[in-house]
Amino acid sequence: MTAQGSRPRILHLHSTFDAGGKEVRCVQLVNALGRQAEHAIVSDDPARRGAAGLLDGKAPVSWPPFPSLSGKPWPGRLARLAAAMQSYDLVCTYNWGAMDAVLAHTLFADAYRLPPLVHHEDGFNEDEANGLKPARNLYRRIALGRTAALVVPSRTLETVALRAWHQPRSRVRRIPNGVPTAAYARKPRPDLLPGLVKRRGELWVGTLAGLRKIKNLPALVRAFAGLAEEWQLVIAGEGPERGAIEDEARRLGIEDRVHLPGFAEAAALAPLFDIFALSSQSEQFPISVIEAMAAGVPVAAPAVGDVSAMVAKENLPFIVPPGDEAALAAALTALAADPALRASVGLANRAKARAEFEEAKMVERYKALYWSAIARRAE
Repeated sequence: MTAQGSRPRILHLHSTFDAGGKEVRCVQLVNALGRQAEHAIVSDDPARRGAAGLLDGKAPVSWPPFPSLSGKPWPGRLARLAAAMQSYDLVCTYNWGAMDAVLAHTLFADAYRLPPLVHHEDGFNEDEANGLKPARNLYRRIALGRTAALVVPSRTLETVALRAWHQPRSRVRRIPNGVPTAAYARKPRPDLLPGLVKRRGELWVGTLAGLRKIKNLPALVRAFAGLAEEWQLVIAGEGPERGAIEDEARRLGIEDRVHLPGFAEAAALAPLFDIFALSSQSEQFPISVIEAMAAGVPVAAPAVGDVSAMVAKENLPFIVPPGDEAALAAALTALAADPALRASVGLANRAKARAEFEEAKMVERYKALYWSAIARRAE
C-alpha cells in the first residue's frame, strides 16, 4: 500500500483515549484492519487510555512519545508537532483537542513532506455545548486548510463543517457510526458486572457514557428517581463526574438503586437494559444509541445531534426536547409502565440498526478513505 509496498503506518492523535465515542470507533477500525496496517496511538493525557482495553491484540499497535497536543500555537511548538508526523503514511486527528496538530500539518506539510491528514470531528465538550465559539470556528477554518478529508458522523456536524467552518463539499465526508449488530443479540449474563447482578424481577434503565459534565448524568438520576422500586439505574463508564452523580443519588435517597460499575463491554451489557437513557447536553451520532438499538432496547433521550434520525419511528415519542428533565422523566415513566411497548419499540430499533448501522459498512467506508489518501501520496 505504501510506496515501499509495506504495511501503512497510521498515526492517531487524541487528547485522551478513555472509552468515549471517538475512541471506541478508533478501536473498532484498528481491530477491523488487523495486520493490514500498523497503528501508533497518542493520548495527550497518558493516564487516560481506558479504551486501550478494547484492542483485540491482532493489529500492531504502539504508543510512541509525542510532543504535547496542548499549549500556545507558537511556530516552534507547531514545527515540533509537524516533525513528529514525518515517519508515517497517514495522520488521523480527532476533535478540538488535536486541532493544533492539524494546524501544524497545514503550515509545515511542504517543508517536512508530511503524509496526508484526515481529521475526525465527533462533537463538542461542555464549553461549546450551547453554541460554537467564533474564535474556534476561525481557527478550524485555517487549520483544516490542507487536510485530505474531514470526517463527521452526523448530518448536524456536516452542516457545521460546511457553513460554520467553510469547508469545501469535496473535503467533508459523512460516515455514520456502526457496531457489529449480531454481537448485541446474544443472551446476556445477569452476573456480568462485578458486585452487581440483575436479579429476578428487577428492571434496568441503563446508559453507556463517559462520566463527564457534557453527559449531564445527574439530570438522568433526577429523571429516573420517580420510577417504581423494582427499577434500577445502571450508569456504565468512567470519568471525573462520578462524585457528582453519587451525590445526587444520595440527595434523592435512591443511592441503593443507582449503580456505577465502571467501564463494561457494551455488547454484553446493553442487552441487560430494559430501557436505554441518554441525558447529554450535546451529542452528534452517539455509538451508545446504536448499541442499545442493536440490543433491541427502547431509547429515552433528548433530541440532540442526529438522535431523532437514528432511532426507529416507533421510538420517536420518547425523544424529548433537549434540557427538558420533566419530559425525559415522562418518557422513562411511559416506557417503564408498558412492557409490550418496550418490546415493540426495541424490536423496531434492532431492525433499523441491522439495516443501517452495521459495523462492516462503516469499516469499508473508512478503509476506502484512508487507503485512497495514502495511495495519492504514493503516486
